[in-house]
Amino acid sequence: MIQQLVLASSNKGKIAEIQAMLKHQNIEIVSQSHFDVPDAEETGTTFIENAIIKARQATKISGLPAIADDSGLEVDALNGAPGVYSARYAGLPSNDKKNTAKLLNALADVAQEKRTARFHCVMVFMAHANDPSPLISHGVWEGRIAFQENGDNGFGYDPVFFTPEHQCLSAELAPSIKNTISHRAKALNQLMPQISDYFTTQA
Repeated sequence: MIQQLVLASSNKGKIAEIQAMLKHQNIEIVSQSHFDVPDAEETGTTFIENAIIKARQATKISGLPAIADDSGLEVDALNGAPGVYSARYAGLPSNDKKNTAKLLNALADVAQEKRTARFHCVMVFMAHANDPSPLISHGVWEGRIAFQENGDNGFGYDPVFFTPEHQCLSAELAPSIKNTISHRAKALNQLMPQISDYFTTQA
């Protein structure tokens, strides 16, 4: 039996990534836009808080179990910024190009060895809006910030995120490779067994 889950996101890149990662699961991911769910107001100060806010709103309006992620970039030389504000680092409406330009400008005088950074992804599954025990996972992807953009794949900060495993930028990776090593892949891989267990107990 195929289980439907609403994905609490309007980010087309994020939706495509998660759908690709789950293509061999008995799960159909439906974007929140299908149910006219607006983007939630991310008032949390942590990735966990924001992911729960988004999942709760999506399941409340859609009536389906929901998954949501809150992800962002943590740069050591910037004391952890942009962090939870990664998507709106250069202001709203969110703009990847402006965010990346602001980041490169902030790091203009920082040497390569001090440009260490990591992507975080906290993913949450909520069975319903009043779920008292959401399932939560956390994936981390270590790397560093390049001096200039390159690559055509991905979204967000992918054009400036250098990944040591493959000695290239995230935006230069084939999606099939990125989807096995990224912060989002790691979080989803942790969460899926828990989601499967939930549906098994509900059957």
